[in-house]
Amino acid sequence: MTKEYSIHSFKPGLKVMIFNQPCLIQSSKFVKPGKGQAFSRVVFKNLLSGKIIKTTFKSTDILKIANIYDTKVLYLYNDSFFWYFIDIKNFEEIIVSKEIIGFKRFWLVPQLKCSLTLWKKMVISINLNNFVNLKVIKTISNLKKNSINNSMKSAILDTGISVKVPYFININDIIKIDTRNGKYVSRI
Repeated sequence: MTKEYSIHSFKPGLKVMIFNQPCLIQSSKFVKPGKGQAFSRVVFKNLLSGKIIKTTFKSTDILKIANIYDTKVLYLYNDSFFWYFIDIKNFEEIIVSKEIIGFKRFWLVPQLKCSLTLWKKMVISINLNNFVNLKVIKTISNLKKNSINNSMKSAILDTGISVKVPYFININDIIKIDTRNGKYVSRI
């Protein structure tokens, strides 16, 4: 039995099937004009492609619920092609391709807890905490130290990414990084 939603039930965060693909409703505005049929303006994100789509639905339209769920995992290791996780509940190994991991690979360190979003038993995205602690393995300072316009230097972290950090950060320091924008937050 498949659950369905009418346009009166649309709300942000709802995961539904649109064009046979799982989508996340980001906003929905129900409109009842003086004349004519009521409709709903919906902005949704395709969870497979990441595209944002705007569309309208008539008051008689119905959408099916997307069978999407998140599972808590522990990151183990990678071989540059696949990233290996273990499900915290049932200890099953989950293998995720480089295409799904994408840029988030720079925030993954062994034993990091995160969650994976699955649809039809396939991983479609990885969800990280907002902050991660990483070790500085190399710093590259500019010639102009203590300049007002140039108060940051480059640092290479143990995951291989380069970020801008303040001049007081040294090799082997542990720093907190915001995974949403890749910026330095603080020294640990």
